[in-house]
Amino acid sequence: MAPKTRARVSKRSATSGQDDDGEAAGGKRKAAAPVESAKNPESSAGARCCHWLMKSEPESRFENGIDVKFGIEELKALPDQTGCWDGVRNYQARNFMRQMKDGQLAFFYHSNCKEPGIAGIMKIVKEAYVDHTQFDKKDVHFDANSKPDNPKWSMVDVQYQRMLKRFLPLSELKKYHQQHRSKGGPLKDMALFTRARLSVQPLTPGGWRHFCQRFSGATRSEPSLCLSFLSSFCRRV
Repeated sequence: MAPKTRARVSKRSATSGQDDDGEAAGGKRKAAAPVESAKNPESSAGARCCHWLMKSEPESRFENGIDVKFGIEELKALPDQTGCWDGVRNYQARNFMRQMKDGQLAFFYHSNCKEPGIAGIMKIVKEAYVDHTQFDKKDVHFDANSKPDNPKWSMVDVQYQRMLKRFLPLSELKKYHQQHRSKGGPLKDMALFTRARLSVQPLTPGGWRHFCQRFSGATRSEPSLCLSFLSSFCRRV
């Protein structure tokens, strides 16, 4: 991937990767730059998962004088609509990112805002590599306990794909989750509610399919992103 302008575009909070809804989840992102990829062992959960939900903050919030705002429109505005998902400082969220594979898809979730919810779809375009912000003393995510010869934190590169046909708010997600819990359905164990504090979460095959079929925004006049996503997914499982 060609180097991108490394403007200070967005930044996650120091506790990012662990949040509530309307929780802090955002991330101050930079345009992606090539860095040597990190190799990490996959857990059984990661081996089963091909789709994700990743949270970030679309509204301004200042941390140490830096605005951590980074919504899907900010990702869309970056060169090649691609940026690095930096600043995650929760081990489970980090481990999920280390399990991500090039080409996998994720929902971009707006968090810690007036109306949290799923805004669109992005694609993993570079697998986990060292998050450089952990070594930057001027960065809100600086970690004095992380050393260059033994880095603790990783990030991935993501690329904007499309908006959903309509914004899917948390209130509606809760309704589906409650319905599926009582009657059975693919969203009954959705991590957004069972592991709500994580800013990087896996999606079950049924959960991804449920949302794509309803909210992908695919039309008959174009190759269906929803169907191509699902066919790609089905080849993986």
